[in-house]
Amino acid sequence: MRRKTLPLWESGDRPAAVLIAGPTASGKSALASRIAREQDGVVVNTDSMQVYADLRVLTARPDADEEAAVPHRLYGHVDGGTNYSLGHFARDAAVLLASLNGRMPVFVGGTGLYFRALEEGFSELPPVPEEIRAAIRREAEGRPTEALHADLGRLDPEGAARLRPSDRMRIMRALEIFAATGRPIASFYGDPIPGPLAGRPLCRIFLAPDRALLRERIDGRFRTMIAAGALDEVAVLRERRLDPMLPVMRAHGVPGLIAHLDGAATLDEAIARGQADTRAYAKRQFTWFRHQMGKVWRWIDPATLS
Repeated sequence: MRRKTLPLWESGDRPAAVLIAGPTASGKSALASRIAREQDGVVVNTDSMQVYADLRVLTARPDADEEAAVPHRLYGHVDGGTNYSLGHFARDAAVLLASLNGRMPVFVGGTGLYFRALEEGFSELPPVPEEIRAAIRREAEGRPTEALHADLGRLDPEGAARLRPSDRMRIMRALEIFAATGRPIASFYGDPIPGPLAGRPLCRIFLAPDRALLRERIDGRFRTMIAAGALDEVAVLRERRLDPMLPVMRAHGVPGLIAHLDGAATLDEAIARGQADTRAYAKRQFTWFRHQMGKVWRWIDPATLS
């Protein structure tokens, strides 16, 4: 098979930015760094978990050598106790873009909504008072996620229909919005704030490796993370006693490893849970991009890149 060569756009038709998405463990970071080196660019994180400072190993953030080889931005700049939102990311990306002085941004990650916000913008949701959020979370404690989804269905049928019954974090967010405002969350999806890349020429790449090979890489990488200190990271995070609904506490691998540290699971059981959660997430990433991001994205098998 003939291998593709870089750059991945026509000669002389340099895009304003390169966007590289794909499932976890598909080789996105390596490709982003390569393009950034060749184009005097900057690698920009577009992954909702790699923003957190607390989990460098477990979220597969670039290591110090990778960051020294080419500039990396928006990695590990948020404390785990912060509920970093889509709006936060879009605003941070806009500020960053204004500071690059012509250097090519290479956005890379697996969070589809972040990529969408870069082009299509985002809707500003109202703040939820802390006392309301705390009350909703106390009521939800110990209840199955499916039951919370049913509650949302009675209050906000349209909002519930948009969410998977297992998506506890977003279900809770919709319940909190309704409790704070008396309005469905969808009612705030009016005219979005424009995305910082709206209307600009872009190179959009989705890395789509062989599924069987990807599953092997995910399982192997999770064990490598454990050997590299992921359990120690989670132990430090556990000691902070953060709200379990915070995004960092729901990162793939964190719940299982905390269960192990609490004596509720063996390390092998925790690893197996983390591997299974990550494989399921990779499958959802394929499905989401195929159905949500249209045909402007080029799907490429990373094995064909030279």
